[in-house]
Amino acid sequence: MQFRPTHLRTRLTVWYVSVLGALLVLAWAATSLLLFLQLRSQLDHFAVQELETVEGLFYFDAAGKLRIREDYHNHPESKDVLERFVEVRDPNGAVLLRNDRLGARSLGGPPFPGEGIGGYSPRTVKLSDGTRVRVVSRVHALDGNLLLIRLAHSEEPLFSRLKELMFASLLVLPLPLSAAGFAGYALAGRALAPVEAMTRQAREITPDKLDARLPVGRDDELGQLAMVFNETLSRLERSFEQLRRFTSDASHELRTPLAMIRSVGEVGLQKDGTREEYRDIVGSMLEEVNRLTSLVDNLLTISRADSGHIQLRRAAIDVLSLAREAAGLFEVLAEEKSVRIGIEGDEHLRLEGDPIFLRQALVNLIHNAIKYSPAGETVTLHVQGAGGAILVEVQDKGPGIPAEDQDKIFDRFYRVDKARWRESGGAGLGLSIAKWAIEAHGGTLTLLSGPDCGSTFRVTIPRGRA
Repeated sequence: MQFRPTHLRTRLTVWYVSVLGALLVLAWAATSLLLFLQLRSQLDHFAVQELETVEGLFYFDAAGKLRIREDYHNHPESKDVLERFVEVRDPNGAVLLRNDRLGARSLGGPPFPGEGIGGYSPRTVKLSDGTRVRVVSRVHALDGNLLLIRLAHSEEPLFSRLKELMFASLLVLPLPLSAAGFAGYALAGRALAPVEAMTRQAREITPDKLDARLPVGRDDELGQLAMVFNETLSRLERSFEQLRRFTSDASHELRTPLAMIRSVGEVGLQKDGTREEYRDIVGSMLEEVNRLTSLVDNLLTISRADSGHIQLRRAAIDVLSLAREAAGLFEVLAEEKSVRIGIEGDEHLRLEGDPIFLRQALVNLIHNAIKYSPAGETVTLHVQGAGGAILVEVQDKGPGIPAEDQDKIFDRFYRVDKARWRESGGAGLGLSIAKWAIEAHGGTLTLLSGPDCGSTFRVTIPRGRA
């Protein structure tokens, strides 16, 4: 089973100690390598010096056999030299002499090309018994004969020093790792303290306490994380509040026409009326049903828009023709209110968009303008190009919208004149749907209005794809 600590603090400590241990091992390996190379370099230097000394110890006896003097000037270092591995060969590779310590073993076999000429050719050789030695070679002339002299030092002391260093490191290494572990655990706890505070605070946040916020603390990564969480909580709070308000308003809007249908039906059942009276009752009920159907359709449109399930089906649109088509739906209503509809603009303006939703947006804006225009006035639709966009303005001569209501006019179920909403037939969703449809095309819907100055709704939509 793998060891997997569940707490972040423990995992950080383990990672910290592991990385530190790996770095210490790498440092030890690099130190050991440098020490080994340095010791071997010193060994080569000593071997070269001793090789120069041993050259003066060779001589040929009367029988022409190579010998080595063991009392050269009675110097003690001469005896030290004789304790090394020494081998002498002729240029053809024949062994002329091996000292007692080397015995029958060889220091590398026949000479290789260039060995000992102009240098000492240091190298490592493994003897027949497994002993690793460091060999230096040199060609030496003695009584007119060329000799290849080889002198070697055992590398066992070098490896002994490395083993001692390794054992000493193994004994000392747990101490700094343990100290690093305790220090890392304490530092990790201190660094993660803000996270623990945020965790405790986050546990207390419920749908009923979305106004709570996480402690920000310092201006570092954790502080930025807390700020992002707080911004998310603010958006969630606004969304929940909007959802609650939307649910409450929708329930109220649905309840009103249902109550009207029920009351009209109950009144009709309680009395015996004429055929015409029953026709009026049924007509009143159908009027409320139409109002209810329109409200449900609008709610369905908003719900699909919020969930992102509406896919725009784009096509080339003649903007002026679309405006005329939308205005044509209100000829009867405009005639009843004695309101004229004027349309003007460039006949050649085209854009790419969904004609159904853009027409719905214009329908809502024109309907809104006609409802609030006094008798005898004109609702004007003006279509023009504006660089890479198309500008459509719907202007009325109504009472205008007060400044305190202009920021909320596009909110769902919001009505400026709440006392006349039944009379006007609106539920406060038309402008919200229009704004969504226009923004879905990458455009904007803005309001220019003032008291007794009428209202102008300005639609700006890019010509190409959003």
